[in-house]
Amino acid sequence: MEKLNLAATEDAVQYQLFLTHEPEDPAHCQKILQQYIERILAHLAPMLVSYIWQSQPFNLKYKPAKEHIPAHIGGLTKFGDNIEDEWFIVYLIKEITKEFPELAARVDDNDGEFLLIEAADFLPKWLNPENSCNRVFFHCGELCIIPLPKTPEEETLLPATSPTIPQALKLLSAHSGGFVAAKSIKTAVNKRINGYPERIQTFLHRAHCYLPAGIAAVLKQCPALVSAAVQAFYLRDPIDLKACRIFRIFPPDTRIMTSVTFTKCLYAQLVKQTFVPDRRSGYSLPPRSHPQYKAYELGMKLAHGFEILCSKCRSPSEDSKEHTLNVPLWDTFLNSLKKNNYFKGELEGSVQYLNLLHRAENYFRHTVISSQSSVADSPGEEILNILKATSFNLEDFGKETTSLPPEDDDSWLEISPDTLDQILKEAAGTNKSTYTSDEEEQNYDLSQITENMKAFISKVSTHEGAEIPWSSAEASVTFDVDSFTNALDKILGANSEELDSDDLEEEEEFEFLDSDEESELKAESHGETVSQIETPGSLRSYMDEMDSELASTNIGKSFTSRPKVVGSGKGSSSQDPDSDFEDNIGAEDTDLAPVDIDLNLVTNLLESYNAQAGLAGPASNLLQSMGVHLPENTDKKSQ
Repeated sequence: MEKLNLAATEDAVQYQLFLTHEPEDPAHCQKILQQYIERILAHLAPMLVSYIWQSQPFNLKYKPAKEHIPAHIGGLTKFGDNIEDEWFIVYLIKEITKEFPELAARVDDNDGEFLLIEAADFLPKWLNPENSCNRVFFHCGELCIIPLPKTPEEETLLPATSPTIPQALKLLSAHSGGFVAAKSIKTAVNKRINGYPERIQTFLHRAHCYLPAGIAAVLKQCPALVSAAVQAFYLRDPIDLKACRIFRIFPPDTRIMTSVTFTKCLYAQLVKQTFVPDRRSGYSLPPRSHPQYKAYELGMKLAHGFEILCSKCRSPSEDSKEHTLNVPLWDTFLNSLKKNNYFKGELEGSVQYLNLLHRAENYFRHTVISSQSSVADSPGEEILNILKATSFNLEDFGKETTSLPPEDDDSWLEISPDTLDQILKEAAGTNKSTYTSDEEEQNYDLSQITENMKAFISKVSTHEGAEIPWSSAEASVTFDVDSFTNALDKILGANSEELDSDDLEEEEEFEFLDSDEESELKAESHGETVSQIETPGSLRSYMDEMDSELASTNIGKSFTSRPKVVGSGKGSSSQDPDSDFEDNIGAEDTDLAPVDIDLNLVTNLLESYNAQAGLAGPASNLLQSMGVHLPENTDKKSQ
């Protein structure tokens, strides 16, 4: 597929829509795709017309065939600091393929296959960044992953290497529904897009602003322009502020109180900026104790953004609005809006109907027309066009001031450390405990640490790292000592001199094992002969020799030993079957007491964890990656 230019498309999402059955005639194919653009935008218009984008809107353009990429509908949207824009686009793409099943879509960003990143805990072992290219699609409203062939019969059907897009489309067309992703993968992705389009309202914030009447009139017709104004203020430079020494477009003496709808991201960017206006601008702020200080400050900042936008553009063109709407496509688009109940039953010519119509016109010019033209109006030009075509009365705005809707609570801006910890635990899927700190300490079972550590060392690592025996699914983990010993014997056994690290081709025997595969390996391990384990070069012999050497040093004093059990050796062995392996180690020296491995492990980990003083470190990182969360150390606080 087309590679994103990472330097030029930072924080951008790219989406492509392909016909599963592409016509042979390129001209006919282009015509069909252009019709799909119109139908898609008309279908999505009720959601898109009032949506406030952070940086760029969702857009669709016809893309001709290029190299191995067939002709398709494509688009790229910069979402900036608002990651929710990206996931909203994922929802749109899914809905498009659901409404138009003859289309298949793929979506990625400058991080690559971010859908797979989101579901990383549930991906099959074979799927990695090297072989995932052109394997992930949305088709018929479902997330599909084209697998690798597992049998000789599948090799004739599925490509062993990364498929080309035509190959992928042919497979999706011939085997519709056969490549639907696993339920766990779909659940992980759907978790980010569930609730749309109603969810859009949860990302909005309504606030009162003391604004020039011209800006209030512009936002009334095109609320989405607030994002461009906030970005202009947020990314201002000294040259931009020169235009704000004297406000020519939006003088401060026309200010009125109005209600403005932001996204939470835009509101945070605006309210958290510290800014003192130029004295020559005429914008002054009341004392901070004033009950409407925040409204004055927000309005001042927003006015600077609008003035900066208008200072960067040329004068509005004549009859630009009529020219863009005087096309047959507008009539088709308007009829589609009516069929989709965009006007919500409002009578034609009513105030609410006209407001919705103006928003649809702005959306049509900026999305549909601009997608077919290389020249599009800048936000400043759009603002000047609206001002030129709109007449407003300060008295009417004054009347509206008395009946403004209430502001939204902005307490969500402040997050306490406890709330942050709660959010992080929810994101990691570990927020299941309802204990208080005292209850958590009393109910904590330290054996969980030893069990998870044993499960961790039972896995085999490679150059890519070690597998953590815990996942969001919290599947049970088993540890088979015999299988672990046999695996190490094969590496360090009598024939170890014949092996080289680069010659371990039998990687399937040492791959990370699922629970089913572990049971198979366990069954196979029982077939191993005892003589193989007891060979002179076996792991047990090596450990016996190492213990005999360490017996003459003081290293044993650093470990905690088990208390001696009164009674015969057979009696103690029967009471503690896990001590067989330890009792055999160093059996030649009767003075050696068995080491309590679990106690030493827990003690050392707790000492390391305590030394971190609440900061991130090796002990906490290792334990948390295995799903172990230690309670807070309250010993020092109680002293």
